[in-house]
Amino acid sequence: MTTKNLDATQIRDYVRERYGAIAEQDDAPTPSGCGCGDGSSGSCCNAADPSYAEQLGYSATDVAGVPAGADLGLGCGNPLAIASIKPGETVLDLGSGAGFDCLLAARQLNGTGRVIGVDMTPPMIAKARRNTAKAGFANVEFRLGEIEHLPVADTTVDLIISNCVINLSPEKAQVFREAFRVLKPGGRLAVSDVVATKPVPPGLRQKLEAIGACVAGAALISDLQAMLREAGFARIDIQPREASRKTVAQWTEDPTVADFVVSAYLTAYKP
Repeated sequence: MTTKNLDATQIRDYVRERYGAIAEQDDAPTPSGCGCGDGSSGSCCNAADPSYAEQLGYSATDVAGVPAGADLGLGCGNPLAIASIKPGETVLDLGSGAGFDCLLAARQLNGTGRVIGVDMTPPMIAKARRNTAKAGFANVEFRLGEIEHLPVADTTVDLIISNCVINLSPEKAQVFREAFRVLKPGGRLAVSDVVATKPVPPGLRQKLEAIGACVAGAALISDLQAMLREAGFARIDIQPREASRKTVAQWTEDPTVADFVVSAYLTAYKP
């Protein structure tokens, strides 16, 4: 579907519907998620295929250590690999989905601290809560809300993680302002997301399917750096992962999207 002059509400409604449907595919052998198109390829974002999680940087132990269905194969990297979680920290996951990264963070906290997941999709929240109950973690909770308007108090979070979600937001600068608001002084972002290494063609930016597939909403690295600085962040570092282009090429019917979109790791600190 190509729509001219998309507004934030149209984009947000489409993303909510798309990911709500994914959450309800409990028994689907090849759930289609970030960049999976209709899921027919069976090669990317395939939660039944542990090799995809390994491509993103997760270990077999990570995947085996959470309830089946927590990993829907919707990420583009492993934000916990750059998070350096410390005992007792409060961790917030932006766009927490079925709870995969939240549960892994809770495992690293080993009974200390707290993990909060925020997602705007009710079926994802419900699924994440079921997975957390199965895992038996008492220090994990999920809140329904938008990452542009976080249901989290000021200066209460040590670490914010996110995995292939901020690109879906039509108001990225607002996401970073909210992240800055809820972080404690000295708190940090550790994000895996897609970035544009050159401008995304205007026509593609107007395709809802391409936005939902984590391609058309990618921002230029320079624009992300500017948004983070304007929000107040310091020590900003964005590291593109060139090897991810092969994976990105599978996310839509047009493999040339990998010419301008790549997965990256992003870190930034609140002074």
